[in-house]
Amino acid sequence: LLADAQQRGHQRVLTFGFAGSNFAAATALNAHKLGMRSISMLLPQANAAYLRENLLISLASQAQCHQASNEILLGLKTLGITLTLSLRGQRPYWIPAGGSSPLGLLGFVNAALELKQQIDSGATPRPDVIYLAMGSMGTAAGLVIGLQACELSIPVHAVRVVPERYGNQPALDKLIRKTSRFIRQHDPGFPDTATANQLCQIRDEFFGDGYGVFSAAGNAATELTHRQADIELDGTYSAKAMAALIHDAHSDQLAGKHVMFWNTHNSRDTSSLVHDVDYRALPSSFHPYFSAPANR
Repeated sequence: LLADAQQRGHQRVLTFGFAGSNFAAATALNAHKLGMRSISMLLPQANAAYLRENLLISLASQAQCHQASNEILLGLKTLGITLTLSLRGQRPYWIPAGGSSPLGLLGFVNAALELKQQIDSGATPRPDVIYLAMGSMGTAAGLVIGLQACELSIPVHAVRVVPERYGNQPALDKLIRKTSRFIRQHDPGFPDTATANQLCQIRDEFFGDGYGVFSAAGNAATELTHRQADIELDGTYSAKAMAALIHDAHSDQLAGKHVMFWNTHNSRDTSSLVHDVDYRALPSSFHPYFSAPANR
């Protein structure tokens, strides 16, 4: 996505998410490495320690962070910023939340191809089922497209962690069809994967009380996974996906199966990037995240 922005002559990128968006922080960090400026348009969410770190990563990467209380106000603010910059000849390249566009999905299409290589080489057994967290739907959509292209009919349980208006079956189906057309426009030899949605089952029952609100089942999954496998999860995304897996295991739905958990939680230690960053350089609307209690 950043390469596409550069090729099109943009020096700024603009993306969307909730206040603690991992994707917004990653966009800011990597855009900065390429000499580009990033703008994050963010909605409020429940407070958490990772949220603070992601905001500080964006600040350290010289990103502009803006927050609005609802989607309408955020949209108006986005249009205002875009118009102002465009009049200066600095129109930003828009990146959808999570990078979930046909171009952005190619990363997870490639991930499925890599999984196929690992299965063929004997590095991992062929999974009978895959569990992952679903936010902006790009992970799930890209993965099932790649699986179908590889003729791996592996069911994917996509555990919804965002409000249903952001992640739902019709929207997922549309994203898969749109991405499949995009790939075949550039490579007609690529298999037709417009029906890859048949591999994906959206799981709604672990969403809990809202986006970013840690759930009891998710917290239990985080503790168990850390204790048994020394794997870290995050309460917003991966913990809820693991909670679904654990629930299904306890109900004997997974007996005798090879189960793959696709951990989308960032495993990189980013503390060195933010240890001397002062949150007060952020707009004042973000300051309460650093003074109010936060989930960990």
